[in-house]
Amino acid sequence: MTLSRFRLTRSSMRIFQTLLAGAAAAALALPAAAQSVAPGAPGDTPTWVNAAKTGAGSSYEAYVDGQYRDGGPTGDVSRVWFSIADGVLTETMYGLIHQAQIKQMRFAVLTGSGLSVEGTDTTSRTEYLHVDAQGRPLSPAYRVVTTDRQGRYEIEKRIYTDPDRQALVVRTTIRAMAGEITPYLLLEPHIANTGVGDRGEVTAQGLFASEGDTHLALTPSAPFEASSVGFVGASEGLTDLADGRLDHRYATTGDQTGNIMLTGALPAVGAGQSLARDFVIGFGDSRADAESAAAGSHATGLDEVLARFNGEGDRVGWEDYIASLDQLPRLAEQATDGGRLAWASALMLKVQEDRTHAGALIASLSNPWGDTVDATNSSTGYKAVWPRDFYQVAMAMLALGDTETPLAAFRYLPQVQVNAQTPGNSGATGWFLQKTHVDGEIEWVGVQLDQTAMPIMLGWKLWKAGLVSDAEMSRMYSQMIKPAADFLVDGGTVGLLWNDRRITPPWTQQERWEEQEGHSPSTTAAVIAGLVTAAEIARASGDEASAGRYLAAADDYEANVEARMFTTIGEWGDGRYFVRITRNDNPNDKAPIGENNGQPAMPEDRIVDGGFLELVRYGVRAATADSIVASLPEYDDQTREDRFRVRYDVNGVPAFRRYGNDGYGEQTDTGGNYGVGGEMHAGQRGRLWPFFTGERGHYELAALMAVPSADAGWMTGQIDGIRQTYVRGMESFANGGLLLPEQAWDGVGDDTAHDYRPGQGTNSATPLAWTHAEYLKLLRSLADRAVWDRYAPVEERYAR
Repeated sequence: MTLSRFRLTRSSMRIFQTLLAGAAAAALALPAAAQSVAPGAPGDTPTWVNAAKTGAGSSYEAYVDGQYRDGGPTGDVSRVWFSIADGVLTETMYGLIHQAQIKQMRFAVLTGSGLSVEGTDTTSRTEYLHVDAQGRPLSPAYRVVTTDRQGRYEIEKRIYTDPDRQALVVRTTIRAMAGEITPYLLLEPHIANTGVGDRGEVTAQGLFASEGDTHLALTPSAPFEASSVGFVGASEGLTDLADGRLDHRYATTGDQTGNIMLTGALPAVGAGQSLARDFVIGFGDSRADAESAAAGSHATGLDEVLARFNGEGDRVGWEDYIASLDQLPRLAEQATDGGRLAWASALMLKVQEDRTHAGALIASLSNPWGDTVDATNSSTGYKAVWPRDFYQVAMAMLALGDTETPLAAFRYLPQVQVNAQTPGNSGATGWFLQKTHVDGEIEWVGVQLDQTAMPIMLGWKLWKAGLVSDAEMSRMYSQMIKPAADFLVDGGTVGLLWNDRRITPPWTQQERWEEQEGHSPSTTAAVIAGLVTAAEIARASGDEASAGRYLAAADDYEANVEARMFTTIGEWGDGRYFVRITRNDNPNDKAPIGENNGQPAMPEDRIVDGGFLELVRYGVRAATADSIVASLPEYDDQTREDRFRVRYDVNGVPAFRRYGNDGYGEQTDTGGNYGVGGEMHAGQRGRLWPFFTGERGHYELAALMAVPSADAGWMTGQIDGIRQTYVRGMESFANGGLLLPEQAWDGVGDDTAHDYRPGQGTNSATPLAWTHAEYLKLLRSLADRAVWDRYAPVEERYAR
């Protein structure tokens, strides 16, 4: 291994100088773009784009003493992320992981029979550029091919970041398949994470955008034939090209700002011919910095940039990260696709970590239903920290054999825990914030008790794995674990922003779907596991009194699980099953839970979900417990009307909605997006969440392992049955880029908006880190023949 991934050699410097000299000569030889100012500010109201990503990437950066700093094995830290949807480059981030700077970059192509636009008028496929002999991806570099629906052209793009600079590479080949074509590059910046307030300027040598002190510069490998900047819907290139000509060429937006588009014209391509162009997009705190980043990538050579990104040979990159995951080959043996999705999942979990705040693991590099989400104001979408999703990802990375990222994640967690110094806090401390930016900036402040328990559970796992020393755990106990455990026992009155509720555990202000208050089986399972593991940590830290207190509370919560959440006179089946949630201590009073996502309030016993399976996962109940077994038929009932039905076997795969009456999803009449215009609609319907297939697989494994004195041959056959049903099932939800979605189409209702197929990921959020994490944890559980998330002291205390 070299000490640094990047050195600027004398040869590279000469190439760099030659490139700059050539660009200067070209600037003198070609006519400059028109010097007029674009009219029509501020342009149309901006939105984001399709959240069903088929690709997502960033560079691999090695930690330096557990943090991200320049000068380590991977040189300078690149803080650029990109995504791909519909065959085009979509949200591209620079800075912090949620700070989008680009909405999308695509091509419009003039043909003999009219204008065709990438994404709208094309089909696409996404492939990995760098794979091993088994076809398993070794880095998140992509080859994306879009094909005109009428067969007139094909565009191939190779997309990756420069691991040593703040730059993104898009290498393009455009092929004319039936007649001459003229392509135009269309770049829509959304600088500073909004689609308003942007300024633009164009020349033959590049396209430039900025807002405040954030800048981007797109530089081509050869000058543009023409270029223009305009306001979307008024004066930009796509509107101008509607008549088949780029009639107006605006050099700048002048003093006006808004929703802009930058256009660069490429040479005409004759029938049967092709055109190759490389584009590098640099980012920086000034235009000079952005141009320098882009020029540096060109000068290094884009083949060499890709080799560094991949970590080929002595270079340090993604290959090195994959090679460090010593459990990955063993996990892949449990896959049914040769390990392709396991490799891709490992990449996706690491990609979705911030590169400033080590260990800051986000939920998804997407903005759900983004093509109808207003981009006027900055928002993170799913590019934020939820301690629950965070826990799932950290546990999956630990399952892979990653010993560094989960530890960095654990050490990050105090940044998102409420304490006396939390800005604006005047109430209880110890609980973890519902949702934050990766730098800890507060976004949502609902109290979800599972999110307070899971950091304790993660810490215990790392401690028992030997990754957290006794001394460090003692420090973290005082700093983080004890305040969290105390809150799980005592609760308190919240005093942060709008939230002034009194929390009395195990009653939670919000359960894991962030929508309802009360007693939840899934939340209670985590709370009990959190307290039992906290007791072990307390005892090891010399705090016997607190250890006893935590166990007493856990015992009380466990003793009342069925009394609080298991109905014996419910509406479905024989009336005996766990409800999703109950607002009080009586699951038999048929009291309504709250209306949500446009759906009416319903009696608590009419709403069933799979949250009770978490009691088994963590060890609070045996898989064979009467209350668990009694609940399975109601969870599995596929004869129930669609509003209340949870399970749908799609293409032979057991798949599940979050709960009956879920409205967090597309319209049933058109398949149109959730929450259009920021309003809830009665026709919204939550669809299938693929990670529930994994949750059910975990339960089936737990139930199998509870069989006494099973024959080894029979056991092997049963394990294979779980693989073929649940592992293969999860793999079936992956798209062409091997990314797993939040939700998949269940086939209920019409779908004229998107034409989804049953089992296909929707425009909710892809890749969802939790889904990839659940898949990897299921593989680890099958490899170990033990549920990865099961907590031995919990199981020994309650599930014997």
